[in-house]
Amino acid sequence: MRTLQRTVAASAASTPDEERDLFQDAVAEYLWARDVAGLSPLTLESLVKPVLQICSFYNTVPWRLTPRDFDRYFAGPGRAPKSSTTRSKVTRIDGFYAFLEQRYAGEILRRFGAGVESPIDSFNRPRHRGDFGLRVPPSAAALKEFFASWRAALPMARKYPVAVRNYVMSKITYISGVRAAELCGVRIGDIHWENGQWGRFLVRGKGSKGSGPREREAFLFEEGRALLWWYIEDVRGEFRDDPTDPYAPLFPSERVPGAVAALNLPVAPAIVPDTFRKVLKAAAAEHLKGPVTGGLFPHLLRHACATHNYEAGMPLWDVQVLLGHTWATTTVGYLATAKGDPECRSLESSRRAVRRLSWES
Repeated sequence: MRTLQRTVAASAASTPDEERDLFQDAVAEYLWARDVAGLSPLTLESLVKPVLQICSFYNTVPWRLTPRDFDRYFAGPGRAPKSSTTRSKVTRIDGFYAFLEQRYAGEILRRFGAGVESPIDSFNRPRHRGDFGLRVPPSAAALKEFFASWRAALPMARKYPVAVRNYVMSKITYISGVRAAELCGVRIGDIHWENGQWGRFLVRGKGSKGSGPREREAFLFEEGRALLWWYIEDVRGEFRDDPTDPYAPLFPSERVPGAVAALNLPVAPAIVPDTFRKVLKAAAAEHLKGPVTGGLFPHLLRHACATHNYEAGMPLWDVQVLLGHTWATTTVGYLATAKGDPECRSLESSRRAVRRLSWES
C-alpha cells in the first residue's frame, strides 16, 4: 500500500518536461548501445525513427502509449503501403521497448508511476510471412535457353548498348550470385582480372545484422570473364562517360542528368536496382519459357546460382563463399528447392565404405 502511495505521489510530482528529458536520454543510450554492437549509422537512424514518429504524433512518451494508440496510428497515419514496411517498423518499436523495460523500467515506475510495456501484443503483432515464402528458381535448362534467346535478340534491339548492359548484368548475377544493389555499385576499378583463376570483382555487400556494407570479392568463373571482357571491350565505351575512369560505374545509366551532361563530368550515374529489376522482368516475359511465379527478378537469379551450383556438386561451404554469407544456415535457406536424392547418397556412401574395406583387406 505504501509503495503504491509513493508511486502515485511521484507521478503527481513529475512534469511532462521531465518525462521527455528521460525519453531523450533513453534514445541516446539505446543508440550508443547499438553502436557498440557494431551497427552502421544508417541502421542506427532507422532503429529509432518509428518510435520518434509515433510518439511525435501523439505528443507523448513511449510508456504512455497503449495498444489502442498503436492500433489507431498504424491503421491510419502510420499505415505503410507495404506490409513488410509495417513489420519492419513494428519490430524496431518492439526492440526499443525491450531496451526500455530492461534498463529504465524501475526508474520510470519510481519517478513517473508508469509501467513499461510494449503496445504490441498478440492481437496487433503483424504476421511475418517473408521467411516462409519458397522461392523456386527456373531450372538450369530453362535459364540456359532464356539467356541464349535473349542474346540472339540483342542485335535487333533499338538501343543496343543498353540492351547488352541489361543482358550482361543479368547473366553476371546468375553466374556470380551477387545482389542487385551490389552489382549496380561496381565500378570499373573494382574489376581485378588477375585475381583467382578467371578474375574477380569487388562488391560492397550487405552487412550481417545491420552492421553496414562489407566489401568482398565476387567470382566471375570462365564464362563470366569472357562475357564481361566482351562487354567492356566492345560496348561499355558507347555510353556518354569516360570508360577508362576507375571510378566510373561498370553499368552506367543511359539517362545522364542535365546537370551532369552540362558539366561534361567524366563519371555518369550507375543504373539503380529498381531499373535493373524492371528490365529483367521484361526480358523474362519475352524470352523465358515456362511459368515463373511473380516473374524473374535479380534475387531469384541469386537463388538459382546457389541451387544449380549445389546440384552440380559444389560443396555447401563453397556455395556459402560464393554468395558471401557469414553463416551456413543462411545458405541452406537458398537451397530449399535443390533436387537432392537421399537414397542415392546413402547408396553411394555404402559403396565407398565397401571400397575402403576391400582396400584395407
